[in-house]
Amino acid sequence: MTYQSQTPRPIRTRLASVVASPVVQTLSLLALCAAYIQGPLTKIFDFNGALAEMDHFGLHPTAFFAVAVIAFELTASAMVVTGFLRWAGSLALAGFTLLATGIALRFWEMAPGMDRMMATNAFFEHIGLAGAFTFVAAIDLTKRGG
Repeated sequence: MTYQSQTPRPIRTRLASVVASPVVQTLSLLALCAAYIQGPLTKIFDFNGALAEMDHFGLHPTAFFAVAVIAFELTASAMVVTGFLRWAGSLALAGFTLLATGIALRFWEMAPGMDRMMATNAFFEHIGLAGAFTFVAAIDLTKRGG
């Protein structure tokens, strides 16, 4: 017996109409992209901080990488939220997330303790985020034909 068959039809139908509504879908996509919207806005308003962040992670020239990250995150997020080549924006953010996670959250190199535990949690949260973006791309490619 599957979970599907245990849920009464009227509840499933109502729930499906809520979660499939354009408002909930748009809010969900905005939530998925929230860090990729907030991050670049923070970098724009504190560009010196953005330069320091690039330098901290060894990305040189820092100004080039700061501007590239800002433009990339805002553009890919806009693609995901608006639906314009959503699959491409989603896959780009998934790849970016995996790359950035490998650069910034190298928990295995840290000494045991609270910082390592926090970095480990953040690492796996980001892996989940990349998975969610991949799932969005799969849905877009299969249901909307890309």
